[in-house]
Amino acid sequence: MRPIRFAIVTIAMLAFVALTASAQPIISAKSGVIAGLEGNVFLDNQALESSVTHFPDMKENSVLRTEDGRAEVLLPPGYVLRIGENASFKMLTNRLIDTRVEMLTGSGIVEVDENSKDTNVVVALKAGAATLSKAGVYRFDSEPARIKVFSGMASVLLGESTILVPTGHMLSLAGDAAVVEKFDIGDTDALDHWARRRAEAMAVANVSAAKYVNDNYGKLNHSSWGFNPYFGLYTYIPMYGSMCNPYYNYCYYSPGVVYNRFYAPAATYTNFGQGGNFNSGYSSMGGTSTGVSNTVASAPSMSSSPAMSSASSASSAAASSSAGHGSASSGGGHGK
Repeated sequence: MRPIRFAIVTIAMLAFVALTASAQPIISAKSGVIAGLEGNVFLDNQALESSVTHFPDMKENSVLRTEDGRAEVLLPPGYVLRIGENASFKMLTNRLIDTRVEMLTGSGIVEVDENSKDTNVVVALKAGAATLSKAGVYRFDSEPARIKVFSGMASVLLGESTILVPTGHMLSLAGDAAVVEKFDIGDTDALDHWARRRAEAMAVANVSAAKYVNDNYGKLNHSSWGFNPYFGLYTYIPMYGSMCNPYYNYCYYSPGVVYNRFYAPAATYTNFGQGGNFNSGYSSMGGTSTGVSNTVASAPSMSSSPAMSSASSASSAAASSSAGHGSASSGGGHGK
């Protein structure tokens, strides 16, 4: 399989010229890259076309609108907004440290994989403004107006009052008084299912993207969005550790964690007569020099979701394909 190059960004688009071109990190201080779309989608009433070489970005006060289509928009690293058919939202502010959007029509879902003290994301809906303070999945419906928390915690400012909406609860904004009540998180529709599939694809694409960063840059100074041309989409790469979404149960790994979990040489035991000796080398059980065939499928946080089992072969393929990108030993930050 031919080598794959990954353009690493904090949120801006690096034009994908060719798979063999050198990729350099690009840092931006803006939210609003339109990372994926299907069907009829409009930015400030201008029709957009799906492309793997051009990703438009939203300016402040821009409006993104769908007809028979869907769209995925990157907010600060670790936050993704996905809107369904006949929906629209306005980008009020697009700074990473203070991103504010307003749902105008239809429905949108925000996936939060990392909540950082350096970022603030607020979604306005009718008279409410929800701050998303924990990792999870949040849905915003305009008709009837309500905020659903599938997992996480939303802090909703309503007039002079702040209302906390925990996991499994929704806040109705349609009546005269705001009401928090339980809802069935298993009661989902086409938008919920599409958002889950997009989250799954992003998580699978993380493995080989993070491996490329480890081999070529060692580690990141910030959590980032990275464009993976093998999958034709953006993926999230945390600066350190691993971040797992509590609702989707998909995980994103930092460059060092990906190396240690999926690619690091395994210790082997060799028997020499009466004694033994541990050697640092590649496990003969791996089938390849990366050991990917053993470890990708067995990662507990990724395989615990039934949906991930269908994507395990894609994970293995992505990880294997990135093994030839530079020398693993040349990358730093393996313990980060």
